[in-house]
Amino acid sequence: MVGSLMYLITSRPDLVFVVCMCARYQASPTKKHLEALKRVFWYLRGTINWGLWYPKNTTMALTAYVDANHASCLDTRRSTSGSAQFLRDKQVSWSLKKQKSSVISTAEADYIAMSGCCAQILWMRSQLTDYGFVFNKIPLYCDNGSAIALCCNNVQHSRSKHIDIRHHFIREQVEKGVVELYFVMTDYQLADIFTKALPREWFEFLLPRLAMKSMSPETLKRLQEGEEE
Repeated sequence: MVGSLMYLITSRPDLVFVVCMCARYQASPTKKHLEALKRVFWYLRGTINWGLWYPKNTTMALTAYVDANHASCLDTRRSTSGSAQFLRDKQVSWSLKKQKSSVISTAEADYIAMSGCCAQILWMRSQLTDYGFVFNKIPLYCDNGSAIALCCNNVQHSRSKHIDIRHHFIREQVEKGVVELYFVMTDYQLADIFTKALPREWFEFLLPRLAMKSMSPETLKRLQEGEEE
């Protein structure tokens, strides 16, 4: 059951968090894990027509959102990183990953998440360069001001010395002007949907902002007619 859902999340970012959480307990599932999977299939039954919508003739602009849920894993107390990358208003990449080490603050959790998101941005930037698109000062939105300040501080003070050196390369990208960091209010943090379970109202608020639409035949016809106009 989980294996089939893992294929589905390649086109349904709204399922990433719950499917990845269920996958963590795939080796020794319990009754509550089976009940959670059943709820996923009930949700799919009601949203079977939902999917990503990529309109044509839109400008190319690479942006990213990143967030972390501090100590979210109840077994290991490790944090969860989530990120989403957009070309203008089209979501083209997303990820959820449990961090490999424990951290003692939300700033560190977001800092590590931003480093992972920056690596994905650099890879996408390299791929787009082959097609003639050159991006600099790529906006990266985070809802943690302390993590942003840590990235922009080129002095490695005592508060960051204990963080693995492989996460510090984001500072170099900020200094080079490849990435620009911006603060975004938590209410408009699109990557929240990848790091935690959200209330229904908030979840439904984020879905259309992740470039997701209902793909019923009537909607597809209306969208097609709108583009032709």
